[in-house]
Amino acid sequence: MTARTDTAIGLQLQARLDRPGFVLDVDMALPGKGLTALLGPSGSGKTTCLRVLAGLEPNARGVIQVLGEAWQDSARGVCLPVHRRPLGYVFQEASLFDHLSVEGNIRFGFQRTPPAQRRHGWDHGLALLGIGHLLQRMPHELSGGERQRVAMARALATSPRVLLMDEPLAALDAARKAEILPWLEQLHERLDIPVVYVTHSTDEVARLADHVVLLEQGRVLAQGPVLELMTRADLPLAHGDSAGALVEAVTCGLQSDSDLCELRFDGGTLLLPQTRATPLPERTPVRVRIQARDVSLSLVMPEQTSVLNCLPATVADVSEDGPGQVLVGLRLGQDTRLLSRISRLSCERLGIASGLPVYAQIKGVAMVR
Repeated sequence: MTARTDTAIGLQLQARLDRPGFVLDVDMALPGKGLTALLGPSGSGKTTCLRVLAGLEPNARGVIQVLGEAWQDSARGVCLPVHRRPLGYVFQEASLFDHLSVEGNIRFGFQRTPPAQRRHGWDHGLALLGIGHLLQRMPHELSGGERQRVAMARALATSPRVLLMDEPLAALDAARKAEILPWLEQLHERLDIPVVYVTHSTDEVARLADHVVLLEQGRVLAQGPVLELMTRADLPLAHGDSAGALVEAVTCGLQSDSDLCELRFDGGTLLLPQTRATPLPERTPVRVRIQARDVSLSLVMPEQTSVLNCLPATVADVSEDGPGQVLVGLRLGQDTRLLSRISRLSCERLGIASGLPVYAQIKGVAMVR
């Protein structure tokens, strides 16, 4: 394997690792900023990819480049040991040192980085993760969500060039996940390094990811921008009960007569209930999720209906989606794609086929970011 020279690639991982009953053979080219989600079933190789990046799999062969720096190139005999790879690693369990305070845990991460390599102070992650008030507490005095935020701050204190996160929400209950997700969003928005995030959750992918890599049996099934991969009918992301589309939009304020939030995107305008205590300012970028099961189709503009959002669309493709069901890909505007799951019988009665103009009745819209 040889290193790529494309300077737009922030993180390159070409690796092969042979184990009894399992082979990891991947080729990834990831952005140099933002969050890349590694998604796939258990045993697909997600965590193994992180371990290879971190240098924890000495038998792995291949090429690893991070922001232009070669961490590994087996053909040239290059392989930085773990302690020389400037990365932060956050595990499922926070794994804090019980005998150290929160401040002590974070300073531990800071002190393991040589002074010449420090890009930030030890307290870099305190404001990002909202834990400044916890510094004197011991780990046993923290909630699960607080422990995980401290673990993230400790990882950031090492001035990493890449942040690896292995299902950081998996060990938390629903309430703690809801507590920590806003901090993960803030981390994602303000960090200037690549984040590689392992998850099983399409909800987390929809809310956090910019880029996604789908893994299956140790190989890359697909990789690319999350907005594109979520709606590709040839991929598992577009099937099942959680299938849906992500739409990037901007706020246009509240409709004065209805208190509904108006969002504008390439394919038109969406209305949704205002649930925030303080409405978002106009022109705020947001991301919304529209589930395939919440989109029905009509050949004419519906009238006298309670559905608020009904937009003109064009059928892009039709594919099977389980017994008696089909998945219809829809094109709105130039760049927006939605999915609609309808019965095969409805598909036949309406004559749904590629190129047909239809109206998409959107029964549910959720703002996820």
